[in-house]
Amino acid sequence: MMAESDSASRLRAYEEAAGRLRARLVDSPVVVPDCSMLTVLDLFRSAPREAPALFYFDAMQTYGDVDRYSDRLAAVFARKGVGRGDRVAVILQNVPQFVIVSVAAWKVGAIVVSLNPMYRTPELRKLFKDCEPKVVICHDDHWDNVLTAATTVNPELVLWTAAREFQMRNDVRVLPEPGRAPQAHALDMILAEDQPAPPAPVLSSDDIGLLLYTSGTTGVPKGAMLAHRNLVATAAICRDHFELNGMSRIFGVAPLFHITGFEIQMVAAFAAHAAMVLTYRFQPQVALDAFLEWRPTFIVGAITAFIGLMNQADATSRHFESFVHLYSGGAPIAPSVIDAFAKRFGRAIRSSYGMTELTSASHLAPNEGPIPVDPESGALSIGRPTAAVDAIVVDDERRPLGPGEHGEVVVRGSGVMAGYWKKPTETDEVLSNGWLHSGDVGFFDENGWFYLVDRKKDMISASGFKVWPREVEDVIYGFPGVREAAVVGAADSYRGETVVAFVSAQAGTIIDVAALSRFCRERLAAYKCPVDIRVLDDLPKTESGKITRNTLRDGLRTR
Repeated sequence: MMAESDSASRLRAYEEAAGRLRARLVDSPVVVPDCSMLTVLDLFRSAPREAPALFYFDAMQTYGDVDRYSDRLAAVFARKGVGRGDRVAVILQNVPQFVIVSVAAWKVGAIVVSLNPMYRTPELRKLFKDCEPKVVICHDDHWDNVLTAATTVNPELVLWTAAREFQMRNDVRVLPEPGRAPQAHALDMILAEDQPAPPAPVLSSDDIGLLLYTSGTTGVPKGAMLAHRNLVATAAICRDHFELNGMSRIFGVAPLFHITGFEIQMVAAFAAHAAMVLTYRFQPQVALDAFLEWRPTFIVGAITAFIGLMNQADATSRHFESFVHLYSGGAPIAPSVIDAFAKRFGRAIRSSYGMTELTSASHLAPNEGPIPVDPESGALSIGRPTAAVDAIVVDDERRPLGPGEHGEVVVRGSGVMAGYWKKPTETDEVLSNGWLHSGDVGFFDENGWFYLVDRKKDMISASGFKVWPREVEDVIYGFPGVREAAVVGAADSYRGETVVAFVSAQAGTIIDVAALSRFCRERLAAYKCPVDIRVLDDLPKTESGKITRNTLRDGLRTR
């Protein structure tokens, strides 16, 4: 009874804190699309069949084309006994087949399990054992790794597809050579044959539409279960916020196997009846060429992608003139990078915040107007809570905090996941009465703007002082010639931890480490300054473009 009383008391405190914050947002439009009964399949089917759905190098597919191809594949799924609640593992880059397979899975009521094509056999084996897919679809050059891993679960169907299908240009800058895989398992054979339409699925908005594994550094990552209602609600909010419509073209800079690409590029495109521009994976020069060819109107991706575009010597404002909105999220953004981009291209990058467990975006900066920078920490605001989202900040005892007080960001809304796949204990650790504890440290100001400090696990304790890597990184980004920066803590027998910085240089420049060190000392307290600065050609990143501090940190431990 005491535990129940504590829970009720905490819920009441959260509700009161959320109400106080909502009162600060009275000037923000609160428009919540009513789509609680819809599925992603409903969004897809609402688009005109003749409307462009996909641009892939020199080719275009309409919504009718995707519908026809996915019908053929869904019919095969149904014959193989794949149905409601079964898992379909999609291990593909940004290719039309990713969209076709996802829609086909929903047409039989199955769950899409989106996995990173960079995973090797041991990683895939663990994930297959966890989600037990009935269908696995991969690229031909990944076939051996995937097939070896799949033998542990013996799926009903294992198929491959090639990156060079659905186009004729064969751009060698980004598209791999065809791999060796058995023709009997080729997806294109199925898509080329007329099939009877599959039976209508028994599918509801509460059914799980996507199982997406969060990136973990140890053990098996956790699979976030995202229901159709989560996917539809967030897509509708993003459609309205980003002003997407049937004339919009969304450039696929984020991988579709990542929550940003899956939700804000693909599902939001369905909601808006918009088209996606896909280029297999992000390659800066290929992307710039696609900007001129297909004239995309919207882009959202990691700030490292925008840095990569800025690093192209021939990039000009003409490449970005078709865009209506440019957004970045997934990691804190240094204000100096925003300023440099705007100065060079005359376009503003807007900020956002989200995570897999929130079905991507929960906070967005308005489309226009200045984005505040916290004067004390130098942090650029991640925006304000979107429509239908409540967000608060709590301390280590999960007590709500007020403006300016640092604590964990906690979110409630239509995008909050249903839980972690087969992990009730881990689910209970982060979900409480619909509130999701993000693990991110942040705060909000008097006007309801939120600011991200850092991940709890990335905080550095130097001689008992807290050092947030993002604050140091923001300073480093202001040094001439720095392209990317990442700060981590290294074990130190005297201080506990010391600050180590890794940087990469812009094309044609050389980083003067001594000058950068002086630059930091002039702008940061002594305990925050890097004691060691290392210059690398490139910093390690996830496929979605996030710099992986844990990789750098682990490298220090093995030296």
